Amino acid sequence: MRPSRLSCRMAALLLAAVVVGLSLVPSAQARPGVGISDQNLSMFSNPLFPPLGIKYVRYILPWDIALQPDSLSSVAFDQWLAAAQASNKQVLVAFEHSAGDNCPHEPCTKPSEPDYARAIKAFRAKYPTIRYLSPWNEANAPTQPTYRDPVQAVQYFKIVKQQCRRCTIVAADVLDNSILSRWIGTFASVAESQRLRPRLWGLHNWGDVNHFQTDGVRTVLDATKGSVWLTETGGIVSFQTADGRQNFHPSDARATKAMRYLFRKIVPISKRIKRIYVYNWLSQPANRWDTGLLDHGGHARTMYRIVDDYIHGR
Repeated sequence: MRPSRLSCRMAALLLAAVVVGLSLVPSAQARPGVGISDQNLSMFSNPLFPPLGIKYVRYILPWDIALQPDSLSSVAFDQWLAAAQASNKQVLVAFEHSAGDNCPHEPCTKPSEPDYARAIKAFRAKYPTIRYLSPWNEANAPTQPTYRDPVQAVQYFKIVKQQCRRCTIVAADVLDNSILSRWIGTFASVAESQRLRPRLWGLHNWGDVNHFQTDGVRTVLDATKGSVWLTETGGIVSFQTADGRQNFHPSDARATKAMRYLFRKIVPISKRIKRIYVYNWLSQPANRWDTGLLDHGGHARTMYRIVDDYIHGR
């Protein structure tokens, strides 16, 4: 018995509806990629690292690192980079104040544009395979000499853009602090006036994540065009300021809640959020800042499980 034309058409429409329905289901690949920002060499050899399937790693360097090839910072980075490349990770490097500076106290100096250009040229010559760069780390933070000078930060972006035309460049890497709106607005306006057309931005949204709000990420999204990477983010277990004040009293439970908030409430805000760098891998007992996926003893915290579940779509 041959099926009627009507029944064939109904079957075709049903199949089309199923296909459309499946296409509307978000896939794991469509979500932002996840990386880790951490300077710790041991991360790559830790047995808990490979199961995460991390593809992206981030490292912060003094802007003049390539001009000091024998420094401790340079040697440590070379070892870390070798491990990152051996494990086939994509490396993002962010530059900051010189290792000899004492920001926010003196000395805390902005390099001249010729000096910065010379340092970037030397860096590109020494590390030609590194094509993901951030001209200045956390540029609007008081711990950086660019704190109140977004116009100067634009010039550093311009120099990196000129020195590496095929690089992916994070135009401004900013902290969600009280001057964020004014700082990023000025940077974006000046960059556009110079026809630099920045299309990738970095945000350290510690305030958003750990105070369970979305002000910082919405400010950056409103002030810019293009993609946004959360270049430092995560749950704060504890934080003590340099003068001894305890801003966040030790709490794994609060940090776990913050990490869940990041993935459930902040990341879905916009499709422009393309990548997330969790900071950091391992908690260090000597540090005043604790955001490690692993605790002091090297054991996985619940935050590790949350990141693992997100990456693997669970």
